Amino acid sequence: MKFLCLDCDAPMKLHSTEGPDEGSLAVTFRCPECGFRVAMLTNPFETQMVRSLGVKVGGRAQEAAPFEHLRSMMANPRADAFEGEGGETAAGPGCPFAAVVNDGAAAAPTAVPWTSEAEARVERIPSFIRPMARRAIERFAADHGYATIDEAVMDEARGAFGM
Repeated sequence: MKFLCLDCDAPMKLHSTEGPDEGSLAVTFRCPECGFRVAMLTNPFETQMVRSLGVKVGGRAQEAAPFEHLRSMMANPRADAFEGEGGETAAGPGCPFAAVVNDGAAAAPTAVPWTSEAEARVERIPSFIRPMARRAIERFAADHGYATIDEAVMDEARGAFGM
């Protein structure tokens, strides 16, 4: 993604980044031609989503190696990256090529159990975002030492994500 200065039709350059402070991230871009600046501010949930995608803000000092992103994702697989309905895959759990890259994938983290009320509530989240929301809530619960995810934990997570 690039930002263009509408007046100069020049690509804007990264000027500065701040944060994440209290979960928010600020990124400022500047037009090299006229000096016009624009800022982008994320809320804590957006910041967490960007982090989970592995996005690096500001570009890089050197060119990316061929297949660098693919290699790093296979070397450090997410436990849920290749799940289908019910958590299974066609060839078993995890990426079928992970063993080639790192001689065995890391064990999946232990899931925090959900109460039936919390399960019912998470089912009301739109299906396209539900898996990401579920993982974020589970990560929040694990990070904060909760043994079970109930509606109170969901409310606390929602507040922490700025929603």
